[in-house]
Amino acid sequence: MKPLGVGLIGTGYMGKCHALAWNAVKTVFGDVERPRLVHLAEANAELAAARGSEFGFEKATADWRALIADPEVDVVSVTTPNQFHAEMAIAALEAGKHVWCEKPMAPSYDAAERMLGAAEASGKVAVLGYNYIQNPIMRHIKQLIGEGAIGSVNHVRVEMDEDFMADPEALFYWKSELSSGYGALDDFAVHPLSLLWFLFGHVEAVITDMLKPYADRPLKEGGRRVVENHDAASVLMRLGGGISAVLMANRAAWGRKGRIALQIYGSKGSIAYDQERMNEFELYQANGRGTEQGFRKILAAPDHHPYERFIPAPGHGLGFNDLKIIECHELIHAISGKPSSTVDFANGLRIEKSVHAMAQSFHERRWIEIAG
Repeated sequence: MKPLGVGLIGTGYMGKCHALAWNAVKTVFGDVERPRLVHLAEANAELAAARGSEFGFEKATADWRALIADPEVDVVSVTTPNQFHAEMAIAALEAGKHVWCEKPMAPSYDAAERMLGAAEASGKVAVLGYNYIQNPIMRHIKQLIGEGAIGSVNHVRVEMDEDFMADPEALFYWKSELSSGYGALDDFAVHPLSLLWFLFGHVEAVITDMLKPYADRPLKEGGRRVVENHDAASVLMRLGGGISAVLMANRAAWGRKGRIALQIYGSKGSIAYDQERMNEFELYQANGRGTEQGFRKILAAPDHHPYERFIPAPGHGLGFNDLKIIECHELIHAISGKPSSTVDFANGLRIEKSVHAMAQSFHERRWIEIAG
């Protein structure tokens, strides 16, 4: 397979993550051709030129449509704010490009459906940036559940908390606009939903409450603007196989930086994991003498593939950007027609459907069944 020609739209936090992944994937894994960083697009020409030089791209532009039209680009990374995902991803797919789009798909369900339709019509690979499922620890937790290490799972609790919107005097920005989505649910809680899908399958029913901790926020130019979406949400859920689940998400949780706390309870034991300590998990197995039973801390190690591709010794730890490199490797495998583990647009749309059902439940104050 010839090297993939890469286009990158957007160079903020996630744009840089994608650039790091494209640059490192050959070095880390060795079994793929080194991608060719062809074209980068940003909001203005000056910024595009600067980021293109920093990230190692051959060309830079202020016109993302020119990037998509570039015949040397085979795959497009879309890392712009949520409200631009649909237009850019659909244009790329219609131009015959593969797409790696950051989550969520789009603020509206109709737009997300159009994204899936474009992917199916194009025949190209289209995946979403849910890199937490790529953690070697998470893969091992899935294996343990499948092996029955904690028996039959009956209850799951997951919490996602960060404090980037905890300060009531922090300036208003696009993440508080309704055009960007519901807030904590789709900007945020889609990550734990991706973990639930990875481990147990899609959510089947929900009932939801949401909260606006602060009614408005200050503007840089003076005055204040009403906060249009919700920064916190609590959801009761039913998963397949009779599993009950609880999801709590809060973007205004002082002291929490990158917390996704996952607790899995089964008939023969429990598993506990926290994304802020992403290189370890705890396992409780109710066997042997009660006097020695207790949670065991298990550290990430070369036995947890593909940890060994990064570090040859246990306990040293991977980071967020390393998970993006693993995701990039899985994407290249998908493009090559090899087995891969990614959230494609079909499964991504099902996650989006869960989010919209949660919002519907909040407004209608009732349980919502999620079909399909």
